[in-house]
Amino acid sequence: MKKLLVGTLGIGLIASMALSADIYNPKNEKNHLVIPMNALSQEDTKNVGEVVAVETKYGVAFYPNLQGIASGLHGFHIHENPDCGATEKGLGMKAGGHWDKYKTNAHSYPWSDTGHIGDLPALYVDEKGNATNPVLSPKIKTLAELKNHSLMIHVGGDNHHDTPAALGGGGARMVCGVIK
Repeated sequence: MKKLLVGTLGIGLIASMALSADIYNPKNEKNHLVIPMNALSQEDTKNVGEVVAVETKYGVAFYPNLQGIASGLHGFHIHENPDCGATEKGLGMKAGGHWDKYKTNAHSYPWSDTGHIGDLPALYVDEKGNATNPVLSPKIKTLAELKNHSLMIHVGGDNHHDTPAALGGGGARMVCGVIK
């Protein structure tokens, strides 16, 4: 009986510890920005969630909380302009090109000194259309640098090179958020 009681109390203690454990919320960080993200469309804008950018000692981390996006890997970049509007060339084109602060004119790895500062790791979207895996940009050190740009998700993946397709082969722009 005593062993049963001790065992039951032990299981109860472990369960209560697991339930009371804090789940990390990037919005609790002092230095963070919330970036609302919208699906690009000719019709009404549809919100698909948000990305929270957090300043860390390793660079800026991006914590997506997105729903309703095509599954797979997607190109994920900071673009030059704080505008997600369309032009005659296509949806999201007012965002301009990948943020290239140092005028490298090259697409590269997120940790490389030879490419756009706006080149981020590819964004993974699960089979249910949710993106929740954070990515880190060691090139971007502060949130202040991000302001007055846009955050873009492309239809295709990203090989972090300009060959065989330019800009990593991400293709069309499908989701965008203005960074204020």
